[in-house]
Amino acid sequence: MLSSLRDRVLPDHQRRSLEELEEDLDLSAGDRRSKQSAFWTMLVLAAVIAAAGVLTDSTATVIGAMIIAPLSTPIMGIALGAVQRRRSTAVLFVTGGGLLVVAIGALASLVVPASYDLLSDSQISSRTSPGLLDLVAALATGFAGAVALSRRDVAAVLPGVAIAISLVPPLVVTGVCAGQGAWWLALGSFVLFVSNLVALVAAGMAVFGGLGYATAGRRRETGSVRRTYVVLGLLFAAAGLVLAANTAGALLVQLWTTRATNATADWLADSPGASVVNVQAHSRTLYVQVRAPADLPPVESLLAALHGQIPDGVPVVVTTTEGRQIQAGRVGD
Repeated sequence: MLSSLRDRVLPDHQRRSLEELEEDLDLSAGDRRSKQSAFWTMLVLAAVIAAAGVLTDSTATVIGAMIIAPLSTPIMGIALGAVQRRRSTAVLFVTGGGLLVVAIGALASLVVPASYDLLSDSQISSRTSPGLLDLVAALATGFAGAVALSRRDVAAVLPGVAIAISLVPPLVVTGVCAGQGAWWLALGSFVLFVSNLVALVAAGMAVFGGLGYATAGRRRETGSVRRTYVVLGLLFAAAGLVLAANTAGALLVQLWTTRATNATADWLADSPGASVVNVQAHSRTLYVQVRAPADLPPVESLLAALHGQIPDGVPVVVTTTEGRQIQAGRVGD
């Protein structure tokens, strides 16, 4: 059954040899100087492009950085080395490359004003609160990338795989947020990178092992593959738990935001022409934007309407479309 499925996924006449796969994924094999020079050059350029895309909130620019970023090569090299039970320098390239990208992001943060709201940038906000779906997408992308690397006839899908997986952009966001002192946001984007990394390695090991590349490398065995799978499984479970908790938190915030929107609408019900424009939670503060042609009702009544709908102690800021800002106070005070 397994053999039949393997033959369907990777027919013999399309299977790349282990030597070909190692030549692509092992930066310390073959012409090492040329491969490593290309890796570091393209990684620096990808990081600079990603930083520019993040700071200008340009999706197209960030996608361009994702296409040329070479970080997935040593990550898949980790997966191949693990199934072959041999030591690999791929971990060093991933670690060094990650630190380099974070440093470039931190340098780029120097041009950001201290008063700038990082979460107003969609390229940052979308990468600082990862959820379970991000892990699922990374796992599927890892399977697609490993299969594409193993077959001679589907190499054209690799640019699409590069776009699908987010590696360099979250590291740049980590550097930018850390450079601005937003450590919680930096941690969120770093968790996204780590979860994508673990998912890629897990998927790569599953594909390379299932397609028979593990058997080809048995003679170079240097450690226990069982230990590798256990460690990877624990990392994957840990990433899953963190992302599950984050997903649950995001759902709670969404629920509280919906309740706050309804409470605000009730607060404005007796004000002709008044309406709710937007309600958002940023940095543990609830921002309520309203349109009010006349005077607003007392903000104390808004706090009373929010009591029991969202957690007590949350600061509430009311802004109008005319530019007024009112510090309403804290819910429950």
